[in-house]
Amino acid sequence: MLRRHLVQALSLSALTLGLPLAHADDSTFKIGLILPMTGQAASTGKQIEAAAKLYIAQHGDTVAGKKVELIVKDDTGLPDVTKRIAQELVVNDKVDVLAGFGLTPLALAAAPIATQSKTPMVVMAAATSSITEASPFIVRSGFTLPQVSVAMGDWAPKNGIKSVVTLVSDYGPGNDAEKYFSERFELNGGKVIDKLRVPLRNPDFAPFLQKVRDEKPDALFVFVPSGNGAAVMKQFLERGMDKAGIKMIATGDVTDDDQLNDMGDGAIGVVTSHHYSAAHPSAVNKKFVADFEAANKGMRPNFMAVGGYDGMRVIYEAAKNAKGQGGGPALLAGMKGQIFESPRGQVLIDAQTREVVQDVYLRKVEKKDGQLYNVEFDVIKSVKDPAKVKQQ
Repeated sequence: MLRRHLVQALSLSALTLGLPLAHADDSTFKIGLILPMTGQAASTGKQIEAAAKLYIAQHGDTVAGKKVELIVKDDTGLPDVTKRIAQELVVNDKVDVLAGFGLTPLALAAAPIATQSKTPMVVMAAATSSITEASPFIVRSGFTLPQVSVAMGDWAPKNGIKSVVTLVSDYGPGNDAEKYFSERFELNGGKVIDKLRVPLRNPDFAPFLQKVRDEKPDALFVFVPSGNGAAVMKQFLERGMDKAGIKMIATGDVTDDDQLNDMGDGAIGVVTSHHYSAAHPSAVNKKFVADFEAANKGMRPNFMAVGGYDGMRVIYEAAKNAKGQGGGPALLAGMKGQIFESPRGQVLIDAQTREVVQDVYLRKVEKKDGQLYNVEFDVIKSVKDPAKVKQQ
């Protein structure tokens, strides 16, 4: 017992000092998938886990001559738990890659561990722009809020919307959405009447929506994290805001494919900007959706699923590129610069920023064959994260 504790203490010391940690087993390739499987963001965890397992089922459980081991851990959506799990995965399980990360605070909690242990960290969900700056070992396979918010700031003023109130969850992605939408909307001649921020945990949208109704903007621009969109939509409709002439516009988190059918016909006509829809008409996506639904009792994949699915692709291809040699830095190098056809369209992992470059779509909720879908009607090609563009 004493010896085991001593070994673990020495391993933790090595991690703290940033020393390389030797891998005990060269025959396996271990992916530590840290997700909120319970709690407020559980739908994110459920979608990404399903997508990761689908990728392995389709592409095999060996890569670069090694057996793939997917270790799924539930961080319950709490940063302290994420940090502890990440440390245990690196020190005890000797994972080759950390992946997942359902919310920004969770990704930021794990970032120092990725840096110290030189373990690549694939962020599949969390979407604050600054995350990739938290560690040189972070690669993003999902999206950033500035990426999808700017498109709506361009579209709205060209389509009769002259005044808005913004309503966002009060944490990193919400602040990004508010900033980049507002700046672009005002640049295009629009007026932002008010900026409202809702607590991330246990949000009550009712008092904020009442204030929006009293302020009478042309539209309400909304960002809430995946899983919270149905609650906003329900309260928006209950207050008759659509009947009062206030349009809802949003990032695609609000009309989340995973929840869209539960929102009812009141969601029809809502316009959003986002990087993925289950209704994307490509052959690659049609196969992805069919396979995902078949493997998960009819569950429809959402944008979190595609971030997880593509993240697994980035990991597999990096392992092939590294040919099993060189550890974390070689794997990281193999992730940079990848370009491929995703269910969402063409994707590039920018070698300089480690950010995903992708198409962003304008979509409208429509009813097709008795189900609600985000139907794309316009596209902005090869969108970089605007925050990174400013820095370069």
